[in-house]
Amino acid sequence: MSPRAGYAVFSLNSFVAAMIALWIAFSIGLPRPFWAMLTVYITAQPLTGALRSKAVYRVIGTVGGGAAAVLIVPTFVNSPLLMALVMAAWTGFCLYLSLLDRTPRAYVFMLAGYTTAIIGFPSVAAPGAIFDTALARVEEITLGILCATVVHTVVFPSGVGRVLNGRIAGFLRDAERWIGDALINRRPAADREDRRRLASDVTELHVTSSHLPFDTSHLPMRIRTVRALENRLAYLLPLISALEDRLAELGAQDQALTALLSETTAWAETPADARADAEALRARCRALTPDIGGRADWPTLLRINILIRLEELIQALQDSRELARFVAGDAAVASDRVRALLALPQRRRLHLDHGMAILSGLALMAAVLACCALWISTAWPEGAIAATMAAVFCSFFAAQDDPAPAIVNFLVWSVAALPLAALYLFAILPAIDGFPMLALVLAPALLVIGYLQATPSWGPRAIALLIGFAGALGLQATFNANLPEFVNGNLAQIVGVAVALAATRLFRSVGAGWAAHRILRRGWSEVAALARRREQVDADAWIATMLDRVGLVSARLALAEPEETLDAYDALADMRVGLNIIDMETVAASGGGPRDPMFDPTLDRVAATFERRVARAGVTPDPDLLTSIDTAITRLAAAPRETPASRGFAALTGLRRNLFPAAPPYAPPDTRAA
Repeated sequence: MSPRAGYAVFSLNSFVAAMIALWIAFSIGLPRPFWAMLTVYITAQPLTGALRSKAVYRVIGTVGGGAAAVLIVPTFVNSPLLMALVMAAWTGFCLYLSLLDRTPRAYVFMLAGYTTAIIGFPSVAAPGAIFDTALARVEEITLGILCATVVHTVVFPSGVGRVLNGRIAGFLRDAERWIGDALINRRPAADREDRRRLASDVTELHVTSSHLPFDTSHLPMRIRTVRALENRLAYLLPLISALEDRLAELGAQDQALTALLSETTAWAETPADARADAEALRARCRALTPDIGGRADWPTLLRINILIRLEELIQALQDSRELARFVAGDAAVASDRVRALLALPQRRRLHLDHGMAILSGLALMAAVLACCALWISTAWPEGAIAATMAAVFCSFFAAQDDPAPAIVNFLVWSVAALPLAALYLFAILPAIDGFPMLALVLAPALLVIGYLQATPSWGPRAIALLIGFAGALGLQATFNANLPEFVNGNLAQIVGVAVALAATRLFRSVGAGWAAHRILRRGWSEVAALARRREQVDADAWIATMLDRVGLVSARLALAEPEETLDAYDALADMRVGLNIIDMETVAASGGGPRDPMFDPTLDRVAATFERRVARAGVTPDPDLLTSIDTAITRLAAAPRETPASRGFAALTGLRRNLFPAAPPYAPPDTRAA
């Protein structure tokens, strides 16, 4: 099916589901049937699994918000200021919680917050009916959700699995191409901007796969495999970038290494099913890894680093290929290695920003309290609508660095729908009678808006059009076209959105460059903490979090002002430093006895360097750290042979290159004076 045909099917499904929901709502006497129709469109998603997950979370959030409204309104209705404060605090707290979960589950908390406002504020005039109002709202929304879910699931469903497999395949193709570029230096660094997207692709894979338990395909049984695959894919990026750097530093290569790199490139770019090819390449890496023999020199250290990272890269890519095939349903690749990967803990912690979440909650509270103050002081009958809209619009876009442009855009397009709504309300609807005619006259507008909703570039604007159109119509069992109510109600919505915009600009709007620096500082803080820990950590989980930050910085880099001095590779270098620290700790703890403190002075200086960066961005590493790294290399070269020296040399060499890329090559102590 072509994309345009898919958009048309999506629009038709949404319209049919909306009309079914509207008819049932009219038939059973729900007070606001238009909420059921509106919920269909808000819930609808092109992917069936995403729709079903959103449906479940929306129901849970709506029930939670309704319960909170039932508790808050009767308790505080006689104290308007106190009730406004409690409502603002509750909705702000729910928004804060939603921003601490970057998966679809966040929808539960966001819905619980602004549903309380939607139910609670209009019920102030009739607090005794709050339970009936909340129940009706839950029924209307649940009805819309059920209709959307059934229709989109039954009629030409679009599973998450197909999209997920396509994204996995695309990521692997990009990674394989980058491997070839890195190993034989085919493209200059300036032409590699597309690689920055690979980091955010892994996070997108994680978020998309969160819908798998709700999907209609066979893939829900393989979500554990997807998580294992994410870990392997995440591991590829620091390895490829490290190899790219080390090979550029090494320069001329011996014949054996050149041949190995060429064969690895050919293997990476021509995927084969057999693990034997990968194992043969890894064995050659081990065979070519030189022995320091008590005296380290810089070219030998670089070769050790290259060959160890190359072996890890081959393993990670082969693992990724086998897991990708297993996700796609090929059970024949369930080797011992795949089963071992599936047995590993699969923890993935995404980057979270408590500070920005708190600011978002405060912006929402300020907007709601401002609208409530206006409502109370002027006794404005539509003040409840303004307070409600302030809560809703502060919530919708809170995950963005600067929600203000999105709020303005939403306001513009929702207002643009008002003339169409007025045409229907005062010219078309009074001339018809009966539900079939209602569905017929609504079809042109809703089918067009539904088609736009399915079009990626139009999605947010279509939702704004829909909310403006359906909200202004306010379809109920008894038709009432009242011009003053139409004007005042929509004016209240505009006031609520305007107050939300002002509060957002005051508390929450930040530039892309500022946000990127904040993410980088958080990464520096975690690198420092890692160097201070003196214990082994879950490398996959730590790399996954740092890789998520690389993707976040990359996305903001594209939006930063030209004068910003950001580089997404800074975050990737920080991730490689962490990988070096993890390797050093592994070596220190691998002797079978007490932990070897050989690397502790170096780790302390690494931690101090990154702690200074947190306090003041742009701080360069202390030259004493370079001396400490060189001393550690010298000591490791003189250590007994039972020490796993190769990995230690690889870690120290990588640390030296990541922190001091312009430093002169390492030289043994007896040659430094010369």
